[in-house]
Amino acid sequence: MEKEVLEEAQICWNREEQKRAWTYSRIDAPDDAHGRLKSQKKELHAYAEQLGLVVVGSSEDLGGGLDFERAGIMEVMKAAEEGKFDVLLVKRLVCLGRDTMKTLELLRDLNQLGIKLYSPLEGQIQLDSHSPSLSMR
Repeated sequence: MEKEVLEEAQICWNREEQKRAWTYSRIDAPDDAHGRLKSQKKELHAYAEQLGLVVVGSSEDLGGGLDFERAGIMEVMKAAEEGKFDVLLVKRLVCLGRDTMKTLELLRDLNQLGIKLYSPLEGQIQLDSHSPSLSMR
């Protein structure tokens, strides 16, 4: 499935100019003693390269996903509002947050700014424009 998702995304990107990506990594731990953030970031950079995206920035957070006042997620939104990137890459949707309503609100905000969201594990993540649901392809 990952190969199909990757091929579909590559076809989409090849039709357009090179897109700018931002990576966001989060682990639910008070520290990163095992280097999991670095591993996530490396995986996202490799995914960006496979998609033909140029990574222009990265943000990360340590800690729980219920708090949306995290420095890293606020940095992502500031960069998005300033038009610094076209695509946000996350390992999984849950990395953005664990509060469903706040996550949907964040996705709506990104969508309104024209930002696409991709995950190497879930493909393209997008809001369904006809209902308050998500689509992962």
